[in-house]
Amino acid sequence: MKVLLTAINAKYIHANLAVYSLRAYAKKYEEEIEIAEYTINQTIDDILADIFKKKPDVLCFSCYLWNIVHVEQLLTELHKVLPNMQIWLGGPEVSYNAVQMLQKFPQVTGVMCAEGEETFLELMKYFHEEIKNLSQIDGIAYRKSTDGQIRQNPIRPVMDLSKVPFVYGHIEDFKNKIIYYETSRGCPFSCSYCLSSIDKCLRFRDLELVKQELQFFIDNEVPQVKFVDRTFNCHHDHAMEIWTYLLEHDRGKTNFHFEVAADLLNEKEIQLIESMRPGLIQLEIGIQSTNPHTIKEIHRTMEFEEVQRVVRRIQKNGNVHQHLDLIAGLPYEDYNRFAQSFRDVYALHPEQLQLGFLKVLKGSYMHEKAEEYGLVYQDRPPFEVLATKWLSYEDIIRLKGVEDMVEVYYNSGQFVNTLALLEETFTDTFALYEMLSEYYEKNNLHLLNHSRITRYEILFAFIREHDEKNVEKYRQMLILDLYLRENVKKRPEFAGELNLTKEEAAYIYEKEAAEHQYLKGYEQYDKRQLRKMTHLERIDGKLMLFDYKNRNILTNQAAVYILELPKEGI
Repeated sequence: MKVLLTAINAKYIHANLAVYSLRAYAKKYEEEIEIAEYTINQTIDDILADIFKKKPDVLCFSCYLWNIVHVEQLLTELHKVLPNMQIWLGGPEVSYNAVQMLQKFPQVTGVMCAEGEETFLELMKYFHEEIKNLSQIDGIAYRKSTDGQIRQNPIRPVMDLSKVPFVYGHIEDFKNKIIYYETSRGCPFSCSYCLSSIDKCLRFRDLELVKQELQFFIDNEVPQVKFVDRTFNCHHDHAMEIWTYLLEHDRGKTNFHFEVAADLLNEKEIQLIESMRPGLIQLEIGIQSTNPHTIKEIHRTMEFEEVQRVVRRIQKNGNVHQHLDLIAGLPYEDYNRFAQSFRDVYALHPEQLQLGFLKVLKGSYMHEKAEEYGLVYQDRPPFEVLATKWLSYEDIIRLKGVEDMVEVYYNSGQFVNTLALLEETFTDTFALYEMLSEYYEKNNLHLLNHSRITRYEILFAFIREHDEKNVEKYRQMLILDLYLRENVKKRPEFAGELNLTKEEAAYIYEKEAAEHQYLKGYEQYDKRQLRKMTHLERIDGKLMLFDYKNRNILTNQAAVYILELPKEGI
């Protein structure tokens, strides 16, 4: 028998932890189990052809919000070319409407609901006739082979998380992939928009086991490990022990990503975080809204004043990348009140500010309240909000424009100094991105793909339209931002002529090649090579040397040295 566990990921760099966990848990049958990972960027025809070539007896799809459209399209075609193959589905996008999925797709044999490891193992036993009837397997909905009737079995009790095998033993199979890792399942909170709130049985993986597995990542110098724990710091002792282990065993290579509730971080945890090397960990903090009425309505516990204090405290130390999230479309938040939430969070200046839009997920409390909230949302995944009682579709479109500008100009990290200057002129930061979006639309720029250099040129044109008297200041900051990130050899139009003589450049590189006063790690290079590998620019009267070999680990900005030329001249 051949069983194909199939994942369609959002990007090539993603790996699907679920399918690897299923195979590892069913180790007894692993020789019969193959994993196939695709992406949503591949065509349906290409995926269909590849599955056909593999000719599995049983095909299992891992179903999520981002791939369910692709899965459904494949379901309608697969039985035409592989009529005798069984199809099973699993994952959050089918767990809470399993019967409806079976009704909608007669090609599907069954659905594994919620946690899948023990269910999949029992299915493998069923395929080998070690279990005689599907009615004996908890946690599935299925179509009876005798009469085609659909049956849903009892929910399976949650499992001991420590029994899930470690799936990354052959780490070479995950080269160039983000590693996903979990030390807990379930969530103690009840946020109405989130499916994690349904699983109230919060449980943790054995810490000694966790430490062994973390050491494996550290020893193998894995670039990044993303913890999928829903609120990593909901259990203080658990978080402290893991963070302490990472601090004590760090080798300076691996970054660990955690989703945390900032207002739950206590003094001991903050002090521990402050003692870590830059880039050891990064934190994702879901704020969602700063409107107390909204926070209460969505059953969320969050004290924004405490979040502010903690975020600023961590930020002050300069060693942790912080990613803050907002959600548009929540109850009791109209356009103007969302703008205030934006301003509140933007004022914290995190490394990333994600402006997301409410997804009305099947099985969530938000889905149940859709009529009361006047929620209008897409019928297709990702079931994103189109309007609410408080927010019109026109408002949503405007916020989409703001989101695009935040992604391009803020989250890219490429315009830090220019934005700081713009924020002095446009004291309302939400209005700044709103006006940028309007400028793009007015000039028919919003539907085009632009190069990185073009984004600088557009921002410069926007500045000239809105603050002509300070345009030279802005030009200087744009040049600084440009060369902080990349050693651009073809000088962009907005930058004008290089304000530096050939003699000055020659003097500096000859001196640096001989003395290496600033450029550490370049000792093997001559002056010509140094000129190619670095950049010299006079900005605001200061002569700056940009070192691209040594970058800030959080911002990816080049190191910059302010140089002095001899007073007597060259």
